[in-house]
Amino acid sequence: MIAKSVVRSAKEMRSLGAELARDLADERATVRVIELIGDVGAGKTTLVQGLAAGLGVKAVVTSPTFTISKDYETAAGGRLVHYDFYRLETAGIMRDEVAENVASEDAIVVVEWAETVKDVLPVERLVVRMKYLTDGTREVMMEEGE
Repeated sequence: MIAKSVVRSAKEMRSLGAELARDLADERATVRVIELIGDVGAGKTTLVQGLAAGLGVKAVVTSPTFTISKDYETAAGGRLVHYDFYRLETAGIMRDEVAENVASEDAIVVVEWAETVKDVLPVERLVVRMKYLTDGTREVMMEEGE
C-alpha cells in the first residue's frame, strides 16, 4: 500500500499525523514502527506532533535531535517513542534500546535518520518519505516496508 499526500501547512501535517494515529490505534493494525525519511525541516517532528495528539499524548512533543530519544505516554497507557539519529554516526547502545522498544507490544516507535539502526527495524514498518516541492508544499508518501 502506498499513500501519497501533498501537505500545504503545519496544520495539515499534524492532521496527517492524527489520521495515522487512528490507523495505528485500530486493534487490527500490525504496524507499530514508523521510519521517517526527509531533509531537515521537512516536517518530520510536526507529523509526530499530530501522531502524538491523535494518541492522546498530553506532553508537549518536541524534536529529539539533541536528546536522541523522547518517550511519551499515550491516553491508552501505551508509549510513543521518538528517536532522531541525525547527530550520530553509529547508534551504539541506542541500537539495543531501539530493538527493545520495537519488540515491546505497548510501544509505537518512530525513527528519524534510521540508517544506523536499520538492522533492528522490522520489515513490517511504515516508511514515510517527505520532500519539499518547488511551490513550498511537501509531498508525503507512506508505504509499508522498504
